Amino acid sequence: MELQRWKNLMQNLGIPSNESTYEALLKAYSEKHRRYHTGEHIEAILRHLDSAVDLANDIYEIEVALWFHDAVYKQFSAKNELDSAIWASQFLSNNGVSQDRIDRIHSLIMATIHTAETEGNDQLLIVDIDLSILGSSQAVYDQFEKDVRYEYKLVPYFLYRKKRREILASFLERERIYMNDFFHSKLEERARVNLSNAIDSL
Repeated sequence: MELQRWKNLMQNLGIPSNESTYEALLKAYSEKHRRYHTGEHIEAILRHLDSAVDLANDIYEIEVALWFHDAVYKQFSAKNELDSAIWASQFLSNNGVSQDRIDRIHSLIMATIHTAETEGNDQLLIVDIDLSILGSSQAVYDQFEKDVRYEYKLVPYFLYRKKRREILASFLERERIYMNDFFHSKLEERARVNLSNAIDSL
């Protein structure tokens, strides 16, 4: 999570550098209970965003949403995305960002629940970017599964196994995992192999 990238984003939004908020986000993504939802995850998805700049309607709105989308992460909370969206909205409001833009960014973060209805190009794009880990190499994906299990280590394995299989199967059951053609052609096949292997290993 590069400070200079954050400062560039703030400049592109026309607001102060807000380095204190950068530090707060860095602290949040460094919490000890995290193993996957860390700053490395943010860096990885920002690289995917960089590869899809031409596909976005508002690249800066998506980038802000990605910085904040996992800022609040409590393993047993059902409202992490909402709490993260609220944090982002309050931050943007305090910096004089228009309400229309705040609402769009809030909706982008909420789209990363992955069970919510998505609408519009940028919501579909942020969902594909957030799911890019599913189409990663086998080694990276296997580590992802280990990291997720670590984050839920307090859950008895038989319960974790049942719930994890359900989540992974829900993606496989989709006609398309990636809605954008760019990510579909790039990641879809690998993602289905990874998901199938992960289900078989549980």
